[in-house]
Amino acid sequence: MKPNNYLLSFLFLFFYASTLANQGTDTVWVDATKINTKFLKEGNNRYLVYFKLSKEGARARPQFWTRNVSFENYNGKEAIVVKQEWEDRDSVVHTVKSVCDKKTFAPLYHQSWWKQRGTGEYDFINKTAKINDLPLTDADTAKNRKGPWQAFQQAVTQYTLNWHLDLEVFPLLPYKINTTFMIPFYDPGYIAPKFEAYTVTGSGQLEGYDNQKVDCWLLTHESRGLKEVFWISKKTQEVLKLENEIGKDRWRYKVKLGFSV
Repeated sequence: MKPNNYLLSFLFLFFYASTLANQGTDTVWVDATKINTKFLKEGNNRYLVYFKLSKEGARARPQFWTRNVSFENYNGKEAIVVKQEWEDRDSVVHTVKSVCDKKTFAPLYHQSWWKQRGTGEYDFINKTAKINDLPLTDADTAKNRKGPWQAFQQAVTQYTLNWHLDLEVFPLLPYKINTTFMIPFYDPGYIAPKFEAYTVTGSGQLEGYDNQKVDCWLLTHESRGLKEVFWISKKTQEVLKLENEIGKDRWRYKVKLGFSV
């Protein structure tokens, strides 16, 4: 019998979470009951994204990400719609429309376009998917179609949160120091759903306009060759900053803009 990858991932993370518990860290397995969507507000959020080849190095490869949140009716359901537009230099390189259940934030629909890759469309209600307008089916044998289809089939059978909306997911969590959230993330079009561990490792302050001090939670996620620290406002729970260490001497940052035109 072929092992279930989701089950293996669950078991591994269960033992990982047990280890954290023994170290004094509370573990929260995120499901629909742990989500509070009241922290999402309608309107635009914009982020400056850039890289550094060292922590003190010059900024490179800047992008601007616009993320619009709206509350809408989708096929008779109350929904939260998140639209993204990523600008790189003088052109748009990526657009996304994601629809989620208003109460649970479970994905209902996800459509994306990449400048180099084309389009993807994932309908979680009707359980259909397309890549570059061609429906995915059990008959697909090409790796770049079979893998996404099998992952999607698994995702529609369980509760997941859209990993492509991580900046909208993090405001929904019940923050408390020394808490590890096991989040069932799935990025439509990519690998199968899996639990990812994000830990509230401490607090910090960011300085905003007029010398305003903003108290933040520090939410840390680590995997091989990668460490992410998200700075999340304790008052509004919005993500204000990401500091992302990639391998050796490479960094990526996301900084929320207070306003833009």
